[in-house]
Amino acid sequence: MEKEDLPLLQEWVNNLNIEGEYEPIKQETIKDLEKQYDDLKEGQWFFIEKKDGKKIGYVAHFVSMGKQKEIGYALLPEERGKGYGTEAVTIMVDYLFLSKDIMRIQADIRPENIASQKVLEKVGFKKEGILRKCYFSRGKLRDTAIFSILREEWKEPKIIAKGK
Repeated sequence: MEKEDLPLLQEWVNNLNIEGEYEPIKQETIKDLEKQYDDLKEGQWFFIEKKDGKKIGYVAHFVSMGKQKEIGYALLPEERGKGYGTEAVTIMVDYLFLSKDIMRIQADIRPENIASQKVLEKVGFKKEGILRKCYFSRGKLRDTAIFSILREEWKEPKIIAKGK
């Protein structure tokens, strides 16, 4: 994703149907996103695209702490349940373990978001636990679930090296 792509990202992150019913309500300006983009340091945002080039979502990685990265992702509602999320997360995991000196990748999701939990589990992530009442969304404090995959659990590329 390039800086000139931020207007599309802004449209998506401000759309409650795309960010999903489990995420906080956001109203990000282009300046907000530009600042986030510039502050990524060792993180990156990528579009998830179909073979015809149609953008259907995004996946990102961020610096967490120590030798770990955190990932996040979202798909357009009409493209969910078709395997695109699982493929995008698998590619991101392959990419990060092949190109970064990290020991783990983590993702935090809403415990109610069963579809996202299934994506992570298919890729090999394991649930570590629940952070209770750790963020505020839609009028109340909510929990988040932490999932991770360790380098030794990953073992080898699933997609990238196989040219899939």
